[in-house]
Formats: sequence, C-alpha cells, structure tokens
Amino acid sequence: MLINNNEYLNIIESVKSEIKNAQYKAAVSVNKELVLLYYNIGKIINEHKTWGSKFIENLSADIHLSFPDTKGYSVRNLKYMAKFAAEYPDEEFVQTLSAQIPWSHNCAILDKVKEHSKREWYIRKTIENGWSHSVLIHQIESGLYERQEKAEKISNFENRLASPQSELAVQTMKDPYIFDFIPFKEDMVERDIEQALVKEVTKLLLELGTGFAFLGNQYHLNVGGDDFYIDLLFYNLNLRCYVVIELKTGEFRPEYAGQLNFYLSAVDGIMKKEQDNPTIGLLLCKSKNNLVAEYALKDMTKPMGVSEYKLTGQLPEELEKQFPSVEDIQNRIKD
Repeated sequence: MLINNNEYLNIIESVKSEIKNAQYKAAVSVNKELVLLYYNIGKIINEHKTWGSKFIENLSADIHLSFPDTKGYSVRNLKYMAKFAAEYPDEEFVQTLSAQIPWSHNCAILDKVKEHSKREWYIRKTIENGWSHSVLIHQIESGLYERQEKAEKISNFENRLASPQSELAVQTMKDPYIFDFIPFKEDMVERDIEQALVKEVTKLLLELGTGFAFLGNQYHLNVGGDDFYIDLLFYNLNLRCYVVIELKTGEFRPEYAGQLNFYLSAVDGIMKKEQDNPTIGLLLCKSKNNLVAEYALKDMTKPMGVSEYKLTGQLPEELEKQFPSVEDIQNRIKD
C-alpha cells in the first residue's frame, strides 16, 4: 500500500499535537493538585496556630522523616502555605485561579502584592501570558498594574476603532513605558533610543506586551515617489493590525499627531490587507501635557495614543527604589 507523504506528514503533526496537548493538560493537572494540597496543609496549620512556631518546625521534620525523597516541606515553605490559606479564604478562588499558576508564582505574588484585586489581576495575566517566574517578578516590580490598568491613558481609540478592537487597544497601552534596560544619557536623540530598543528587541517586546511581532525600524515607505521612514513598525496578533510607534525625546507637540496620522494612512493604503484591522499608532514622548495631547488627538482621523516613556535614571526617586536594576532585569531575562 502506497503512503501519501503529505497525508502522512499531516497525521504525524496531528499526533504530535495530541501528545503536546496531553502533556500540557497533565502538567496543569499536577500543578493544580500540588497547589490545592499546599492550600489544605496551610489550612491545617492555621487551625493549630495556637501551638506556636515549634509546631511548623516539628511538622516539617516529621514530613521529611516519612517522605525523605520529597521536597517542598521546609519550614519556610510551610509558612508560605499557611499564609496562602489565610490570604485566600475563598477556596473556589484558589481552585479556579491560583491553582492555574505554579506555586513559586503564587509565593511571589503573596510577597510582592498586598491588595487582593491586584493579586487577582497578576494571576489572570500570568495565566493569559504564560509568564515565567522571573518575568512575573519583573512585571510586578515595574508597576505593570498601575501603568496598564490604572493609568490615565490618552488615546482616541474608542472613537476611531470598532469594538472589541478599541477595548483591546486601550488595554494594551501603558503609561509610562519603562525601558529600564537602556542606560540613560543626557544627549540622547530619537535614533539613539530607537537603536537601543532594536538591540534589545526581546525586552522591548516584553514591555510592549502580548502579541507584538517586530517588523523593523526606520521602516521605509514610498508614497508618490517620496521616501518616509517609520521609527518602529510592529504587527499585533491579538489586535490583528499593524502598529506604528514614533519616538520623541522631548515633550509632546501637537504636530507629532499629524505626522503619525499620515504614517497610519500610508500603512493602511500600502500594507494593510482586507483581513487586517485599521492600523494604530503610538507616540512615545519623554513627557506630555495630557490636555494638549487630548486636544491634539480629538479630531485626528486615525486611531492613536500618546504615552510617556522612562529610561534608566529618569524614574522619580521614590519609584526608583521599587524597581529592579538594569543588571537584575538582564539576569532575569536570561533565566
């Protein structure tokens, strides 16, 4: 019997996909059972907290005696279990959310995030984006919740985009963007920052968020025989559209919006396909007057937003202490 090569290759890919799905489901199931086990142990510890700290020490020692090859029951981790159970009294919350992320991620969120609503937000984002432990810590320490969820975002997306793209575009924005992997220099110009971002494009994509694919910098467009160059061009797989980013080292000026509006029209006319959503733009400036930015975007025909960006050395002193150093970020990205 002759085997159709194409059909066979399709079968192989299908089988491999089934195996990967099964492995993923098994890993998720094992993780869920482990987190729920730790949760139940934490509840038992809390029910007997009047017995004092020696109880946890004795419990750890006895577990190691009974299960010498099993890890995860140190005094420190048992205390995490107790804190985990105390902080999340709603077992359904644990089953449906906390148990969907690794134990180390839960511990990091317990340590670094105090408000329950913020904890839930980081748990959901971890599930959504598949963040590693080091990336999760970076996102928390860079204040992602405040920059993405709570920031006052300046854009015209709601008036220029249909739903749900408008909501997704707003959710994607941050203010400010933190490029703390770029050493700050007083005499930096746009091209210096752009080249540094391209050099560290993996970290740039992490800061921009899920779904961004880098297409190029100083991206050439020919319009009616004239040459134009876009600072940074991306395609966002979630938004299903091109994203144009323009960098400015000074304060936002209204004429920047007009320039960006032209670039968006050009990309829509030259590159956009029928299945693509309208191209959106993002002006990243060193600083901005929110009211000036709002007025500048109000009558622009194309969807765009304006955000500030911060480089190393530009953060306010009270915030700088909360953020990791450049070396910390570089080490965590390598992990």
